[in-house]
Amino acid sequence: MESKDNIALSVRDLKTFFYTNNRCNKAVNGVSFDVEKGKTLCIVGESGCGKSVTAATIMQLLPTLSRIEEGEIKFRKNDEIINIEKLEKNGKEMREIRGSDIAMIFQDPMTALNPVYTVGFQISENLKYHTNLNRKQIREKCISLLSDMGIPLPEKRVDEYPHSYSGGMRQRAMIAMAMACNPKILIADEPTTALDVTIQAQIFELMDKLKKENDTAIILITHDMGVVAELADNVAVMYMGNIVEAGTADDVLRRPTHPYTKALLESVPVLGRGKNQDINPIKGSTPDPYNRPIGCQFAPRCNWQTESCDIMPEISQINETHQVRCHKYEQFFEKYNEKRNSKIT
Repeated sequence: MESKDNIALSVRDLKTFFYTNNRCNKAVNGVSFDVEKGKTLCIVGESGCGKSVTAATIMQLLPTLSRIEEGEIKFRKNDEIINIEKLEKNGKEMREIRGSDIAMIFQDPMTALNPVYTVGFQISENLKYHTNLNRKQIREKCISLLSDMGIPLPEKRVDEYPHSYSGGMRQRAMIAMAMACNPKILIADEPTTALDVTIQAQIFELMDKLKKENDTAIILITHDMGVVAELADNVAVMYMGNIVEAGTADDVLRRPTHPYTKALLESVPVLGRGKNQDINPIKGSTPDPYNRPIGCQFAPRCNWQTESCDIMPEISQINETHQVRCHKYEQFFEKYNEKRNSKIT
């Protein structure tokens, strides 16, 4: 993968475990994916599947009682390959990458922004650390960033505190902070969870514009399949610490090959089909991470479960871009297509 110049970040067999009360939670258990420059990779799945832990691992922002057990996180910085998993969490090299080359938009801007400092001060910290701009240039840059994010009266707003901002404006300020140094990779962890749909649309439009103008690679973490359909170039579906299906957006959304992916899609209402459409929630609930099922983690909730599911399935390559982790994917895919075609006709 290192020879591919379009790959900004390559993750291979990543395992991140949490240790509490002499128990181990395998939060991320062998995850692999690539993030391409100027493309959006959407990581989707239910709460607790390991999406945010994957992001925190890439940023080296893991809590004390956790560690990277195995795997590689290879970041391409110009012509140099940096193994992030080998860097010290708060070492000089990691601090230089974090915020400058790889930036993150956190899920809740109210807790991510410090309430006792102005928004302008918090954006300027990133610029002070990672650039050679003087004080006047930094202030001008902060105002320019807020203006680019569509915040009205940026010259005034730059000196205001987070509580003076609405939810949408706080999220825009977080994006301004993340984009201050034109990062090569932007990680957005459910950036619009608490916002209304019009603000969501504006923020996603803004992220898409930043991606196209700066050739930024984006990792978007979400549980909203509508957002995936709108923004994703590539999709990785996660369940209980594993990627169960991955491919282009077209592969995964039009030709789902894992029962979990199909279940996610069927649990979302489709605009225009009216109130009589079938919306099927996924049966059961996610298992206790400290008492996991043997073999395939989705088996207890799957209609296709057999004895073979007691062994964790290997990754099967469907085509050049599409892969799945399921023993019975061929039969499932054939049956799913039959049912889909009968609905269309």
